[in-house]
Amino acid sequence: MEKIFSRPKTLKDNPFHYCPGCGHSLIHRLIAENIDKLKIQKKTIGIAPVGCSVFAYNYFNIDMIETAHGRAPAVATAIKRVLPKKIVFSYQGDGDLAAIGCGEIIHCTARAEMITVFFINNATYGMTGGQMAPTTLIGQKTKTTPMGRDVKTSGNPLKMAELIASIDGSSYVVRTSVDSLKNLKITANYIERALWYQIHQKGFSFVEILSPCPTDWNLDPIDSLKWIQNHMTKTFPLGVFKDTWKEQF
Repeated sequence: MEKIFSRPKTLKDNPFHYCPGCGHSLIHRLIAENIDKLKIQKKTIGIAPVGCSVFAYNYFNIDMIETAHGRAPAVATAIKRVLPKKIVFSYQGDGDLAAIGCGEIIHCTARAEMITVFFINNATYGMTGGQMAPTTLIGQKTKTTPMGRDVKTSGNPLKMAELIASIDGSSYVVRTSVDSLKNLKITANYIERALWYQIHQKGFSFVEILSPCPTDWNLDPIDSLKWIQNHMTKTFPLGVFKDTWKEQF
């Protein structure tokens, strides 16, 4: 009998390097569990990001490729077009996708590329020390906004799920979180459906995941989860923004 908490086959037996309380390890596992569940490990190709999860290729037991900062959607497009039977996903943070890679993700969506994108939103630049990101909340203090983000000088946070959903090329767009057991289960279901979209060639799928960053938020892991619930979800509401394939699985 398989152990309930056994390591998914799609995860290598390597210890994560992430800070205590970081959401990346949880999200890695959810993606890996669904790849196992859908029996697509041998045909899946992942795109590792530039950011805290830059070493994702050390953890996923599938073919992985590292790309230049922000260019994951372009590389994913090339791979999918050359190898259309493969399942291709990019795994990106807010700096990688919403800042330097904003143009790539918008045009990838507009082209309705048959890929899946996992967008990890922790409202900060984690790897480089906690500077303001495109997703930083109004009033949120970071290394580059010590008095809090000011709309007059820094503008408003980018709501990527809403932006992607507004583009005609998108087919499945959701925002979820890993702040609670309930939302972990919801996130797992969203990830599975996003991969199903690609498996059944139903269009471009995008899963935004609110993820804790205790280190750069200067909070302990428990309080970082509460911060998502009390602050992040007010700016970034959870839910399904687009689901064009009505068939359920």
